[in-house]
Amino acid sequence: MVKRYLRYLKLQRGASQNTIEAYRRDVDTFINYLAGEELHVLDVQLDNLQHYAASLHETVGPRSQCRMLSGVRSFYRFLVLDGYLQQDPSELLESPVVPDHLPEFLTAQEVDLLENSLPADKAESQRNRAIIEVLFSCGLRVSELVSLKLSQLYLEERYLRVMGKGSKERLVPISDRAVAELMDWFHDRSLLDIKPGEEDYVFLNRRGRHLTRTMILIMLKQTAEAAGIKKTISPHTLRHSFATALLEGGADLRVIQLLLGHESIATTEIYTHISNQSLRDAILFHHPRNLHRDATI
Repeated sequence: MVKRYLRYLKLQRGASQNTIEAYRRDVDTFINYLAGEELHVLDVQLDNLQHYAASLHETVGPRSQCRMLSGVRSFYRFLVLDGYLQQDPSELLESPVVPDHLPEFLTAQEVDLLENSLPADKAESQRNRAIIEVLFSCGLRVSELVSLKLSQLYLEERYLRVMGKGSKERLVPISDRAVAELMDWFHDRSLLDIKPGEEDYVFLNRRGRHLTRTMILIMLKQTAEAAGIKKTISPHTLRHSFATALLEGGADLRVIQLLLGHESIATTEIYTHISNQSLRDAILFHHPRNLHRDATI
């Protein structure tokens, strides 16, 4: 049943490999729980699912609980769809309330600080500078960055062709600054001994193989520490910074949605926060009680 479910996610839902792996882990965790309770997947009732949800509450946070229960619901919807069950026992299963959480974001000045902290004597510094600039200038997911191919770059036209979640393609403009950093990286890249099958990947390690998401995360954390930035940094921080910069620059939310590759505008709305300083300035300069009057009047 699990194999058929994963095949369904791939072929009919068009889910990415990362999504499929996440759902597989969620289902495996659930089935292991059922084994301990001596229950079969097809015999589960709502109260069994509620006990499972309660067990998760003891081990993982609300956000992880929601994701894992979402995986269980998806699995049971498939079982009904494929004829294993007539009724979905997870239909009335509730998820915990997840408090609103806005990830950290960096200002353009902090991004510059990150890039400038990269040591000039390290061979991979130019590559890392290009990575940071592309993440910040284009708002890519880290999975999109590590899988980015040379054949997806249209640098003269100033855009990238990105393959996002669910194998959905979108075009993303790229800044002159990011293009310049990439061109400098391509000089260093040409000196690498690139392994067969890796020739089309944009970003490679020193052994000529494409980077992983973990490598990018570690690099960013180390770079932030060297730059003296105290915020919790991840690749998503730069994606969030991209969206925040656009919003504060006056971009329409629908435009940001398209650039980020969000299927729903509701997902993009998390990026509608504005920095406290911007809020303070808005009140000081635009509220009638704070407008500065000409002293001569």
